[in-house]
Amino acid sequence: MPPAGAVCRIRVRMTARAIDEPHRASSQLELLFNLTFVVAVAAVTAQFAHHIGDGRALAGLVAFLQVFFSVWWAWMNFTWFASSYDTDDVPYRLLTTVQMAGVLVLAAGVPAAVGHSDYRAVAIGYLVMRIALVAQWLRAGAEDPAGRRTALRYAFGIALAQAGWILWLVSAEAGALPAPVQVPCFVALAVLELAVPRWAERAGPTNWHPHHIAERYGLFTIILFGESVLAASNAVAGALEEAEVGLRLIIIAGSGLVLLFTLWWLYFLVPAGEGLNERRHLSYRWGYGHYGIFASLAALGAGLEVAVGQTGHDLKASPIAVCYAVAIPTALFITLLWAVHTPLLTAPVLRPAVVLCAVTAILLLPSAASRTGVVAVVATIAAVCVLMTVLTILANKDAPSRRETPDAGMAETMPSEEGRA
Repeated sequence: MPPAGAVCRIRVRMTARAIDEPHRASSQLELLFNLTFVVAVAAVTAQFAHHIGDGRALAGLVAFLQVFFSVWWAWMNFTWFASSYDTDDVPYRLLTTVQMAGVLVLAAGVPAAVGHSDYRAVAIGYLVMRIALVAQWLRAGAEDPAGRRTALRYAFGIALAQAGWILWLVSAEAGALPAPVQVPCFVALAVLELAVPRWAERAGPTNWHPHHIAERYGLFTIILFGESVLAASNAVAGALEEAEVGLRLIIIAGSGLVLLFTLWWLYFLVPAGEGLNERRHLSYRWGYGHYGIFASLAALGAGLEVAVGQTGHDLKASPIAVCYAVAIPTALFITLLWAVHTPLLTAPVLRPAVVLCAVTAILLLPSAASRTGVVAVVATIAAVCVLMTVLTILANKDAPSRRETPDAGMAETMPSEEGRA
């Protein structure tokens, strides 16, 4: 396998990469692939922000979770495949480009999906992505005899799930699938998607690289933080068009930035790569649990956009609803971060008592919004997160350094592979 940064070769044999490969990092192609998801996530966040501002947050929540699942799962499919079989040759790059085109089509269909439950463009984008992904797995099955059964299972399972999505869409468009059962059918198909990796891996585990996967998840997390910053910045620009710079705008914009910074700090305190290296069997829980972590960050971006925007003009949403749009995603992010990462670690980084107190305080604060206002509540939520971060850092100041090092532990014998996400 060519090292990172090597010149792309026309064609190489697709074989599994070593799980103890040193200095394994995200390739330039993977970084480019991530950029297509910036567009998709921005579209999902913007549409959910509109629902919150119009006082229809609950009505838009289901569509937000559905569309975000499609975005997240498309990213997951590529990320874990690339960790095992990234050849970086011409066929691999071309098929990845097709997947990127599918993501952009999906992103273009987000407004219609979230706003009008029209999933046609999203389904077309997904079909384009899955055709390329199935081709990748079929190539792996043809060229890697050791992983053939697993690769063919993946190809079959993904194709079967995609056929289910097309049937779901066609039935809904034709009126053969009543509205009350459309969401349950969506959930059933999502469960099928989640089951495909576990079923495929029973034939033999793939060679995903723990530190590479941890880095890829970290990069996607940064994309979501960036989208939150962008959403808040757009809201500031909108507020400035309605009124001059005031103290309320400065406080809430600053509080939003502090809130995002503390959540970023908490996320990267956790040594995910080392934990995945030592406990590969927990990768399902860790990988799938990130759906909630990622979705909460996207929802927080929407909530912050509305909270900042309300300083410049009136909204249909009540102050309490706006504050909960910030508080609930924040509390959910903290809770899931603790639940997903703690099992990977020998010594927990996030203390349960600190997490419980912080989450309780955050969820209670919006009830005071009608008296104190949105600005005060958001600023206090940020202060609670700052306090939590400080307490967490102090609690771990005497612990051994847990800085993520790609070579850490890779010289030792790798634990047996019992799963992936």
